[in-house]
Amino acid sequence: MANLKDIRNKIKSVKSIQQVTKAMKMVAAAKLRKSQENMEKSRPYSGSIKETINSILPDINRSLLPILDNRPIEKALFIAVSADRGMAGGFNTNVIKRIEKEINKFGKDKAELICIGKKAFDHFKHRDYNLVEHHTDFWNDLKFNSAKSIGDSIVDRYRKKEIDSVHFIYNEFKSVASQIIKSEKLFPLEYNEIETQKSSTNKVFMPSKDEIVKTLVPKYINVQIWQYFLESNAS
Repeated sequence: MANLKDIRNKIKSVKSIQQVTKAMKMVAAAKLRKSQENMEKSRPYSGSIKETINSILPDINRSLLPILDNRPIEKALFIAVSADRGMAGGFNTNVIKRIEKEINKFGKDKAELICIGKKAFDHFKHRDYNLVEHHTDFWNDLKFNSAKSIGDSIVDRYRKKEIDSVHFIYNEFKSVASQIIKSEKLFPLEYNEIETQKSSTNKVFMPSKDEIVKTLVPKYINVQIWQYFLESNAS
């Protein structure tokens, strides 16, 4: 039977653990708040660029830039955006299931895969998928240059016609407790006719649509990838 000293030591130990967990909770809350703020600040900017591109694409010659080339899709690249850690509900499994479904539908022999995050890499590295690239310990130091580096590599491969389409599968932040699994086609660049009519109303483009496209499209690619990462990080 425990004596009074043992009981006091146990109470002291429990109080110490309470202090540690309270500190961990405060750190986690601060990280969440920062990642959520970054994601929310970026949404209007990425949305505006997407809207502008959508309103210009129908009126330009796609030969203006190599990355505007819209060709038959024979080889597709899929990017799975997962976490480096588990214990996150359906966050990782939803991405993995969606990637598997889309690759199997398109055809494994015609699909390549890039894994962002350790969980997706651990799942696919020993399976029969054409894994061409992976990034682990990715979220510890998330910066825009991370998105730019991946974006530059994808654009270069698209220009060289090594791939004909690019699909990002990631979690879009909805609330602290829920996310929406999203599949976004980054390449080839397409536009929605209804959205184009709405967004192009009463707009004047200067110096010209061609010049704007030359400047905006490369930036658009990096900004969209960055937004995918911010959404996943907050989720």
